[in-house]
Amino acid sequence: MSSALVPYIANAFLSTRLLNIKRALSEHKRKRRHQHHVVTVYLSINDAYSYLLIQVLADLQSRYSIEFDFRCVLNKQTQMYPAPTLWDKNAFHDGLYLSELYGLQFPIKIPTHSRVLNSQVTAQLLHWELEPGFLNKALPLFKQYWQGNEQDLKKMLNPAIASHTECYEHHLLTNEALLKNNGHYLSAMLHYGGEWYWGVDRLQYLEARFNDLGVSNQPAEIKYDLGQINFCRQLPSKRIQDAVEQGLNEAPIEMYWSIRSPYSYIALLRAKELAEHYKVPLVVKPVLPMVMRRMQVPDTKKFYISQDAKREAKQCGIEFGLIADPLGVGVERCYALYEFAKSQGKGNEYLESYARGVWAEGIRSDTDMGLKKIVERCGLNWQEAKVLCKENSWRSWAQNNLAKMYGEDMWGVPSFKYLNDKVFGQDRINCLERAIVRRFSQQTDSIRNTQ
Repeated sequence: MSSALVPYIANAFLSTRLLNIKRALSEHKRKRRHQHHVVTVYLSINDAYSYLLIQVLADLQSRYSIEFDFRCVLNKQTQMYPAPTLWDKNAFHDGLYLSELYGLQFPIKIPTHSRVLNSQVTAQLLHWELEPGFLNKALPLFKQYWQGNEQDLKKMLNPAIASHTECYEHHLLTNEALLKNNGHYLSAMLHYGGEWYWGVDRLQYLEARFNDLGVSNQPAEIKYDLGQINFCRQLPSKRIQDAVEQGLNEAPIEMYWSIRSPYSYIALLRAKELAEHYKVPLVVKPVLPMVMRRMQVPDTKKFYISQDAKREAKQCGIEFGLIADPLGVGVERCYALYEFAKSQGKGNEYLESYARGVWAEGIRSDTDMGLKKIVERCGLNWQEAKVLCKENSWRSWAQNNLAKMYGEDMWGVPSFKYLNDKVFGQDRINCLERAIVRRFSQQTDSIRNTQ
């Protein structure tokens, strides 16, 4: 296949037109089989996102004429989690944020339970899967588990089930195989009509789909989009200007970033908007993509990420889909010219031009023609840049950035640090805004009170 065709094939694969066709076929198939609107829900007892998700399912079911097919899982697909300990640690802190955002229950410290207890609780959940009223039984169990009430938790377990967990092993393996074979790897996932929706964060897209299908029991609304509303609209301009005059905007947003991450592309544009709005510096620290660090990124993960990034980009009003994967030479050339771009005061503009080119415009950055366009449109001189394309010193600072990222207890991109706040993921830009607003508001209030 010609490399020139790949971006257009990717764009067609991610197009709204194809998505609508798939949805229409799925709905036709459901009606032909006289099936209800069934959402398959994958939950794991030791997953913070599953605890949050299970708390909102009753609300979702009360608003829409849907049914749930619960599938409990426990074991992570190891090749999908490059740093499982850091993942769990981030998930807990992220859970604190989401619980505050949506008024959900969540512990103030991470509960610790043995593998044996995890297996026993999972066996109990698996047993309930095949009985009516799973949600009403499972929710209190999740609550006791996450609140660390081990004695009360054990009272909820059937002794016959807890002492014979091996009898549920095949049931568990079947659920985990179904998750994998249907194209995913995370728990706290909802699967409906061939599409995946992760936890509370992606419920807004499922809500919108149900609203379009007309299965709402009440006036259609979107409830689970609070993380994206009021972006860059949380402080009046006068308050921002006061903070700037007092030097409160000097602390930078630090961003760990990869040219091969579609989420990094989206995050860069949103972080730029945030930084410009609040007049704070944005410092981007590129790292090598996982594959170029000799790590595994299975196709299942790549396919989901590209589809999820498409809808996230669309939600944010960002172009996405005409993809020319920069893996290999494209990445090397991007990083080789970064120091040159910074020396011209164009570092962030250059990265934005490059990322937009490879993720939204299908520009082949491994060719001189493509790279020339990327370089020149952000105000850099191509003749000066061209001789630096094989520069190799970037490998040292890229690895130093990676070590710094690990040192901040972050494992992947995009990750951010603003003063003492650290977040992972492009959909947590609003957490940075909250931190900036908190700093600007507290400090300006304090100064006013002393005057």
